[in-house]
Amino acid sequence: MGGQACVFYGAAQFSRDLDLLIVTDPGNMSLVKAALEDLGAHRIAIPKFDPTLLDHGHAVHFRCTREDLAGIRIDLMSNLRGVDNFETLWKRRTVLEIEGETVDLVSAPDLVLAKKTQRAKDWPMIERLVEQNFFTTADPDPARVDFWLRELRTPQLLIRVAAQHSTAAREMAAIRPAVAAAIEGNLETVADALYEEQREEMRKDRVYWEPLKRELEEFRRAARLDNLVSNQP
Repeated sequence: MGGQACVFYGAAQFSRDLDLLIVTDPGNMSLVKAALEDLGAHRIAIPKFDPTLLDHGHAVHFRCTREDLAGIRIDLMSNLRGVDNFETLWKRRTVLEIEGETVDLVSAPDLVLAKKTQRAKDWPMIERLVEQNFFTTADPDPARVDFWLRELRTPQLLIRVAAQHSTAAREMAAIRPAVAAAIEGNLETVADALYEEQREEMRKDRVYWEPLKRELEEFRRAARLDNLVSNQP
């Protein structure tokens, strides 16, 4: 669901991390723990590997030590801001066959939503993901056009799609100011609207993470106290 998924979609991003969205029921947690053990993966940060914390929105971070994967980090999550639940994402997933192995990717539209974070580096990746989807689609269906109108972040392309699909663009303009600007064909106005979109999404992500960050600090404080107590003579 992260940088590696972007690579599969053709929006190359260098990453030594593997971001995975998982189900936290007891049966699947047992499978995940067995896989982590096979990889020699050890937790490297707060919080602990707890399904309740995952479902609450926290990420748990591991580092692989197995010789063929040494140093690779694995980040596990089960709940993402602004994205549907796992069952819905699974139904919409993209399935690839790579050298005889099945790879399940979060769909491109869902990956775009997951990338709308407060991190500046995620926004160029969103732009490339949607551009790649646009340029590799020869005969788009209405759902694909809706995706482009909803998520394109390249002013020239958004103007182009709005002109080619005017009816759909007029409908989308009611909920996305950047599309309304694209219908008018003014590059500067479209760019300004896209910038405001990004600012608002980054603000929402900061608000989402504020209580989680406070919880993480509480976990760290408790861990430090535990270490002090355990080191008492």
